Amino acid sequence: MSLLLGPMSKHLPGHKELTSHKEIIKCKDVDKIYIPLAMGTALLEKKVSEGDYVKVGTVVALRNDHFYVPVFSSVSGVVKGFEKRMTSSTKMAEHIVIENDFKYVVEDLTTLSEDASKEEVVNFIKEKGIVGCGGAGFPTYFKFVKTDGCQTLLINAVECEPYLTSDYLNMKENLEDMVLGIKTLFRISGASTCKIAIKKTKKEFIERIKELFKNETNIEVVGVSDVYPMGWERTLVYEVLKKRYDKLPIEAGCIVSNVTTAIKTAQAMRTGLPIVEKIVTVSGDGIKSPCNVLVRVGTPVSHLVELCQGYTTENIQLIAGGPMMGNAITNDNFVITASDNGLTVLKYQEVKSMACLRCGACVDHCPSAIMPVNINNAEKTKNVDRLLKLNVNACIECGMCTYVCPSKLDVTEGVRRAKRFLALKGKK
Repeated sequence: MSLLLGPMSKHLPGHKELTSHKEIIKCKDVDKIYIPLAMGTALLEKKVSEGDYVKVGTVVALRNDHFYVPVFSSVSGVVKGFEKRMTSSTKMAEHIVIENDFKYVVEDLTTLSEDASKEEVVNFIKEKGIVGCGGAGFPTYFKFVKTDGCQTLLINAVECEPYLTSDYLNMKENLEDMVLGIKTLFRISGASTCKIAIKKTKKEFIERIKELFKNETNIEVVGVSDVYPMGWERTLVYEVLKKRYDKLPIEAGCIVSNVTTAIKTAQAMRTGLPIVEKIVTVSGDGIKSPCNVLVRVGTPVSHLVELCQGYTTENIQLIAGGPMMGNAITNDNFVITASDNGLTVLKYQEVKSMACLRCGACVDHCPSAIMPVNINNAEKTKNVDRLLKLNVNACIECGMCTYVCPSKLDVTEGVRRAKRFLALKGKK
């Protein structure tokens, strides 16, 4: 980490107004859904065979490496087979193909009472496959297994990525579930205080949330700065608690959970359903009618694009997620998963770069306090020792260094290459 730190963040044009005040549109259910047998870098074990009949909530795949995450069908119908498709991470993976019978027969699912014990809640969240809904998809149960030393539950309702408003709309549409979910996670965290972090620019909505928790003396709504990447755990923990940590927030006496994850926890408790639907933001200057869409998990993105009246031009840049941390992807055939929250569509613009000016902007704005330009140079010479010394794996690929670079260099991609190079060398 640098001895002299720059701002480590920056206010970005949000473009939230494109979708934040529009109604959520229900995406027409499709003839077939596709469930990827991959979760990040982990491969999933299939639990169904071709010809099997499945229901809404049937376990169709399982992640069971160092994490346990069941994956469910979002429709009822017949498993038609398995097909290789690109995922939102841009990697190819086998997908389970389920033909929708449009009957939506639901499995006999268990619900959970509000006064269930911590052990019961944690196991329930685990068996329902609840994962982080802010984009990372981290298994939620794992954060609450061991909570010794937790003093604060921090609910992340910041949604700092430009264009994305799915968390905000989810909160507005599901206030009761938000309250139940936050109270439940607060209880099982063992923390003495809960802080709900939301951008201070949302003044009216902050007052509305405060009213909902007015009788909860240990739950506080905190307005945070409208800068990027305020939604990143390290940045948010420091903003709210003024603490830094090495690896995990629990080292700072904190557990961080996304607000939509809390909502999905409450909905599972009430209905027994795992995450079978998601609110997804489809926005950007490359889409004709930006909006938030309620969509079945496993639906190809092409159907969301069609619902939003298509692209504004043939030459577009399609990003799974937000424009800063999302993955640029070559087609719209990939599908929505439980952790996906946005699709950004931008008109393609050719970028003309020039030589590095050595201005230090990338270093000043890096939220991880590393030196992206030095990492880029070390990557070009394949200097392993130098890359390790520069702490390249601390990079979260937030895209800030590329955004602030006056030379228009894709600094982030250089750091990604460096991380891949070290991984191939077996270095961490």
